[in-house]
Amino acid sequence: QDSSDDIEDVSLFDADDDVSRRSKKSKIRHPVASFFHLFFRVSAIVVYLLCELLTSSFIACMVTIILLLSCDFWAVKNVTGRLMVGLRWWNQVDDDGRSHWVFEARKVSAQRSKSSSEAESRIFWLGLITCPMIWVIFAFSALFSFKVKWLAVVVMGVVLQGANLYGYIRCKVGSRKNLTSMATSYLGKQFLRQ
Repeated sequence: QDSSDDIEDVSLFDADDDVSRRSKKSKIRHPVASFFHLFFRVSAIVVYLLCELLTSSFIACMVTIILLLSCDFWAVKNVTGRLMVGLRWWNQVDDDGRSHWVFEARKVSAQRSKSSSEAESRIFWLGLITCPMIWVIFAFSALFSFKVKWLAVVVMGVVLQGANLYGYIRCKVGSRKNLTSMATSYLGKQFLRQ
């Protein structure tokens, strides 16, 4: 027999992939994950915008926003990234005490090519890119309007959502490639085309 018959395609993730067995009628295969991917992000932004209208307590608003941002960070890093686009990242400390960042992407095979849908991928990347940009706008707004007390909350939004964005971009691009060299090579190719 051929040696490729003995090789089994093992999932990148520990859980079984039953996605391929689900009905192919629905475009969004993980509706709960898609909902929570956007829910915590959008809720934190809405609470930030409407906080001064709803209550006069800054502490209550700050705690609510930071809790929503923390739930979003955990959900995106540990659940929605794995389910929606097949990416994950984490920090690992070896026996010598050195810290290593690990960025992984699920291998695409013929039977798993449909495991993540286009709709889920769009929802994931749209939420992942748009919301940190909104928090950056809030940061400049708080800085230029001298709302110093809100600056700490906004910086938390930028840091938590920016960390997930950076981690998933590294997963998508590849962990071994330097993002700066990749951007330089892309700009070089665009310049040569012109």
